Amino acid sequence: MRFVYQGLPSRVVFESGALARLPEEVAALGARRALVLTTPGQRALGEQVAQALGERAAGVHPGAVMHVPLESAEAARAEAARLGADCCVAVGGGSTIGLGKAIALTSALPIVAVPTTYAGSEMTPIYGITDGGLKKTGRDLRVLPRTVVYDPLLTLGLPPALSASSGVNAMAHAVEALYARDANPIISLMAEEAIRALARALPAVVADPADREARAGALYGAWLAGACLGAVGMALHHKLCHTLGGTFNLPHAQTHTIVLPHAAHYNHAAAPEALGRVARALGGSAAEEAGPLLFALNQRLGVPLALAGIGMPEDGLERAAQLAVANPYDNPRPVTYDEVLAMLRRAWHGEAPA
Repeated sequence: MRFVYQGLPSRVVFESGALARLPEEVAALGARRALVLTTPGQRALGEQVAQALGERAAGVHPGAVMHVPLESAEAARAEAARLGADCCVAVGGGSTIGLGKAIALTSALPIVAVPTTYAGSEMTPIYGITDGGLKKTGRDLRVLPRTVVYDPLLTLGLPPALSASSGVNAMAHAVEALYARDANPIISLMAEEAIRALARALPAVVADPADREARAGALYGAWLAGACLGAVGMALHHKLCHTLGGTFNLPHAQTHTIVLPHAAHYNHAAAPEALGRVARALGGSAAEEAGPLLFALNQRLGVPLALAGIGMPEDGLERAAQLAVANPYDNPRPVTYDEVLAMLRRAWHGEAPA
């Protein structure tokens, strides 16, 4: 057994009602002027957070949008500089936390993340910025949030359909962590537990969005999955989703949800032990294939199954396959154009992985 494990320096506060602890967490960083970041749709929550921060709030910037376009990143950086911010409080999902990372990348301002979805971005030093239709990603410890405040009560308003897609998006981080080139035993334990927690919680959240125990379970799974993503590399699934999202502006969580069963199935023969652990965490046996089990979970959750249904043009499939193959991430199975295109066509039609 040989491996390298590198823990990431971040503080996690997890409890119902944890938002009330935000002022003291900002103060613990020595920050005096925190810029609150949100999407336009969550501006009211941002204002509530700014009010709670009192004199430590520099203002609210509701400019976060999907895939962090370069122009939105530059606007947020300029606003942080104009207000003299010495900290960012990112309240929301992956888009908002991604915007905070874009600011930190060039200014080294510390980030306090307050997730309201299950994206997992808050636990990673991974950033992504879209420029000219291409989403470029990288790793830099400057963008890792210093403190993450998980409050399950903040996820109660997340609609069931979006909760399900966001949760399967988180699950994708854990699935790929199990067959990552730099996988290690600690992260693999966390990944399997993340999949198990999410597979148990998400159907309950969809059945009863007000189920606080299920909400906490889903957020717990998302935390573990995000930690996995931050500690090891990504593979074909994430490459495809970054390509589809950045180039065709598809919704992030739904894209991950649709692609995951197909990417897992693509890698099954090349990583049978890792994907056997996925199948076991989903409630099956290690001898079962994970791809069909993931597809069945998506069917049970009622999430989109077809790329066509979330805005992917059919005539863009060949370009997507070309981009994925041109600069692939490390993957257990070699990535070839014809096989990736065939997989994308099945995903476009909403067919089961095969």
